[in-house]
Amino acid sequence: MTTTDEPSPAPATSTRTPTFAEHFADIRANVERVIRGKADVVHHLVLALVCDGHVLVEDVPGVGKTSLAKALARSVDGTFGRIQFTPDLLPTDVTGVSVWNRATGTFEFRPGPVFADVLLADEINRASPKTQSALLEAMAEHQVTVDGITRHLGSPFMVIATQNPIEHEGTYPLPESQLDRFLMRLSIGYPDRHAEIEILETHGDHEPVDDIGPVTTAAQVRRMNATLPHVHVSEALRAYLLDLADATRRHPALALGLSPRGVLALQKAARAQAAASGRGFVTPDDVKALARVVLPHRLLPTPDSRMRGMGTVEIVDDILAGVPVPRG
Repeated sequence: MTTTDEPSPAPATSTRTPTFAEHFADIRANVERVIRGKADVVHHLVLALVCDGHVLVEDVPGVGKTSLAKALARSVDGTFGRIQFTPDLLPTDVTGVSVWNRATGTFEFRPGPVFADVLLADEINRASPKTQSALLEAMAEHQVTVDGITRHLGSPFMVIATQNPIEHEGTYPLPESQLDRFLMRLSIGYPDRHAEIEILETHGDHEPVDDIGPVTTAAQVRRMNATLPHVHVSEALRAYLLDLADATRRHPALALGLSPRGVLALQKAARAQAAASGRGFVTPDDVKALARVVLPHRLLPTPDSRMRGMGTVEIVDDILAGVPVPRG
């Protein structure tokens, strides 16, 4: 009796598509390989990325703002651009310029650093208001206009702008209209002792950002952003968002309350927070967790509240404590 050896069947391969939460966790874990001990900051930055939003980072030099932006760009296989804002910087240094080509007899457009997936605008408050405004159209419309020609930016497009809160000499404060374009305002802060020991070990002879590669693609980030409108926001929760906005507009310590753009920004960020947690619906805890990074920079305290040392973060905390949370 003879037998024939039949090839064993190939193991079945899984065709399951990774979820929003899994992609989000992969990006976050990859960036945390570079930025140690700042899980909340990394979490908020990735939230802003999938929301197609921009972030203002107010902090002292040397806490890892550039490494953070580079790590984020590398994690999504995106391009990285950097602009060092100075008083003599021109708008064309940001957007690009048309140059005469003698060989062809035509003008050729040379794109500026703004044509990147992740753009680091370092010390943005050192440039003149005219140059600052060159970013305004790009941030709001995802396009730039040079010599009357409008050119669209890619997607994702994220501006991470930094400013030093200590140095005020030779700076130009960002106007409220531009501050409102930022989805979040973050502060990195100094690392704790354990994290700083890890930094000393890993940053000894090279930059850790050079060791990481992409864990997803820019196309996947676009798909993640496209799913956010499908995250459910109940009628009661929408009413809660409007109650928060109304409370900022009536608060005695504020001269300027939350704009409709700010309400939409908080809703979108809360949807991303819910999706990153593996849920298809938003809870009041999502809103409250993000209010302290989405709202304060959009509010303008009265001169009297400034004299008393009351900041907008404390005012937001006071509003969150006073507005009833929807139940059920």
